[in-house]
Amino acid sequence: QVQLVESGGGSVQAGGSLRVSCVVSGRTLSSYVMGWFRQAPGTEREFVAGISRSIGNTYYADSVKGRFTISRDNAKNTVYLQMNSLKPEDTAVYYCAARGGTRIPARKDEYDYWGQGTQVTVSS
Repeated sequence: QVQLVESGGGSVQAGGSLRVSCVVSGRTLSSYVMGWFRQAPGTEREFVAGISRSIGNTYYADSVKGRFTISRDNAKNTVYLQMNSLKPEDTAVYYCAARGGTRIPARKDEYDYWGQGTQVTVSS
């Protein structure tokens, strides 16, 4: 049974930084392409960033490009999302997700496993 557990959310003022983490258990992280998604109240869950299994290729939504960085430490079975220059519109519940294969899709229905989410709130 694969489990994903996010942590590191919180509240920050606009312009600040946060790092959220996702620990994968039940199988080695290197088996999966990993993605971060977010969902604000009343909106669809949207893709934020993704990272390939081992080479570390990354892919970002235009709204976070240049501000957010996704990374992975396969030895620690952990994926990170470093968020800088945060804006109020980044406020959402952030979810990590995992899938097999090699592509990094932006569609949420292409991911097989999900964490429970962690709240990020950015105040103006």
